[in-house]
Amino acid sequence: MKNDAGSVDFLFNQADTDVSQPGRSDMLSDGSDLLDAYSRTVVGAVARVAPAVVNIGVAQRVKVRSGEREVSGNGSGFVITPDGFILTNSHVVHEANAISVNLPDGRECPAELTGDDPDTDLAVIRIDAPHLTHVRLADSENLRVGQLVIAIGNPLGFEASVTAGVISALGRSMHAQSGRLIDNIIQTDAALNPGNSGGPLVNSAGEVVGINTAMIRPAQGICFAIASNTAKFVAGWLIKDGKIRRSYIGVGGQNVPIHRRIARFYGLPVETGVLVVSVEKNSPAERAGVREGDLIVAFNGEPISSVHHLHKILVGEQINVSASLTIIRHTEKLDIPILPGESPSR
Repeated sequence: MKNDAGSVDFLFNQADTDVSQPGRSDMLSDGSDLLDAYSRTVVGAVARVAPAVVNIGVAQRVKVRSGEREVSGNGSGFVITPDGFILTNSHVVHEANAISVNLPDGRECPAELTGDDPDTDLAVIRIDAPHLTHVRLADSENLRVGQLVIAIGNPLGFEASVTAGVISALGRSMHAQSGRLIDNIIQTDAALNPGNSGGPLVNSAGEVVGINTAMIRPAQGICFAIASNTAKFVAGWLIKDGKIRRSYIGVGGQNVPIHRRIARFYGLPVETGVLVVSVEKNSPAERAGVREGDLIVAFNGEPISSVHHLHKILVGEQINVSASLTIIRHTEKLDIPILPGESPSR
C-alpha cells in the first residue's frame, strides 16, 4: 500500500490462519533471545544519550539577484558539559545570523557560537539553561571494525530519530568544506540523512565515539563520522580560544612523483613530493625565497610526500618557530630556513 502524499510505503502482512504458529520454545531456539539482547543494548544506549541530543535551528542571510534573503536550516548537536556547551558540525552553524536550540524536554533556547573550525567541520555553541544532561566522549582509538554503533539525530526534521549499524571502516580521510583533509574518519552503515549532521555516534555503553557529518547520497550504508578524539582536541581549543591556531607557509601545491634518479641520488625515502604551483604575496614562503616549480620533499627533516602531509605538520606549535624546508630546485637539493606564520582565520 502506498501513500503518494508522503512518499511512504506501508507494508501490511496478513497472517494465514491455516498455518500453524510456532510455539514459545521454537521462537527462543531460532535466535529471538539474541535479538532481545541486541535490542536491550540499543535501547539502553539511547536512553543514556538521547536526553543530551538537541535540534539546532539556524537562520542565515544569503545574497540573491534581488538583494538578500533569509534562509533557515537545521541540524543536530549534543550537550558535552553541564554548563551548556554543545558540540555540532561547523557546516550546521557556520556564518549563521541566529542559532536556536530545541531541547528534548521541549525547551527552546537561543544559542551563541563559541567557536568554529571549518577545517575539521566542528563547532561549539552554548546555551544558558539549567538541568542539562550531558554525554561523555569516549576514546575512539579503542574502536574496532564490526563494532555496534548507534546514530541519534534529527534527520529531515524528524526529531530524536535512532539508527543502528556497525563500524564499516576506520582511518578514512575526507575533505572538509574548507578544502583540508580530516583524518581518522569513521565509516559506518548506520543510516544518516540531512539533519543528522552534528549528532552523536555512540557505542553500546552510551558513550560518544563520533560526530555524524556526511553520507554518500547515491550509495547505501556509506556514512561518515568525525572521531571523538579529534572532537575532544578541537572542542577544548574552541571553548578556550574560540578557534584553532594553525601555522602556514603560503604555498599552493600539488602532489607529484619524484624522478627516480633524483630520489636515488639524494637518498629520498619518499616517491612523491609537493610541487609548488603558487606562492602567496608577503607569505613566509615568499620571504624565505621559495619559488614556483620548487619541489618540497621535507620539513624540519621529516619527509613530505603530499599536500595533506604538509598540512598535518603545520600545527599551531610551528607558528613563529624557525624551521627548515627541504626542496628540489631543478636538480639541486636545498635546505631553506623558513618562519611559518599563523594561518588567517576563516
